[in-house]
Amino acid sequence: MNSPPLRLVFAGTPDFAVPCLEACAQPGVEVVAVYTQPDRPAGRGRKLSPSPVKEAALARGYAVEQPENFRSAEARERLAAYAPDLMVVVAYGLILSQKVLDIPRFGCWNVHASLLPRWRGAAPIQRAVLAGDAVSGVCLMQMEKGLDTGPVIARIEAPDISRETGGSLHDLLSQCGADLLRRQLPLLARDRVRPASEPQPEDGVVYAHKLDKAEAQIDWRDAAAAIERKVRAFNPWPVAEAEVAGERLRIWTAQALPISATAAPGSVLGATREGLDIATGDGVLRLIEVQRAGG
Repeated sequence: MNSPPLRLVFAGTPDFAVPCLEACAQPGVEVVAVYTQPDRPAGRGRKLSPSPVKEAALARGYAVEQPENFRSAEARERLAAYAPDLMVVVAYGLILSQKVLDIPRFGCWNVHASLLPRWRGAAPIQRAVLAGDAVSGVCLMQMEKGLDTGPVIARIEAPDISRETGGSLHDLLSQCGADLLRRQLPLLARDRVRPASEPQPEDGVVYAHKLDKAEAQIDWRDAAAAIERKVRAFNPWPVAEAEVAGERLRIWTAQALPISATAAPGSVLGATREGLDIATGDGVLRLIEVQRAGG
């Protein structure tokens, strides 16, 4: 006799979570509800706009819930009424209390875009690029009350991220997270047993603090390699900015050159079809793709 489908509640908000939501649509799994952040003002008109996850959920005909939080007993009772076996959380935007984590039969899984315990927190993708990490990856974690502290069920490594931008690594890891769910959900649907997991080591914990727009300002006294990483990390948001020859530029693509310069940091050394070469505190940075203010 076939088992009833695994009753799954999905919780996510941005583009990153959409492939993971799509990965939940498979035999033996029933997505009974999708939770996402309330519609927010967006664009020049500041009209209320649905999240990417809400749009994807409605396209599939899923029930959508958008509570501000789960502080009220009513919100938690609403979740419990779906009788979930599992809740999959991907960039949802809310910290879940133990009362919420305890509602699903098998608890809550989280897809996190780093190789835990490195880069716990809000901006693991950009922090990995900014720090010059050689590798990144995704972890599927059994959630507990702490911030990204739960034991790891499975992981996928993304080797050699040395040329990735914040945007390209975002897209790569989003697909890696979906792959993890495609592998693990059928096992839970079949076995109906909470999967084995490995506690995170205490060594190597690093927090990925939320991005601040002010961080995108370039200081030409920094090394060219560090500035290049900043340009890659903050593409497509918030985009690195700098003063060049008295003009404010947004810098989309740049490359640290294996040459030195004796000119003052910020000096323009040359302009060719290959780019604009700028002296830095250590080395030369070639600006390849730039945008004028308002242009």
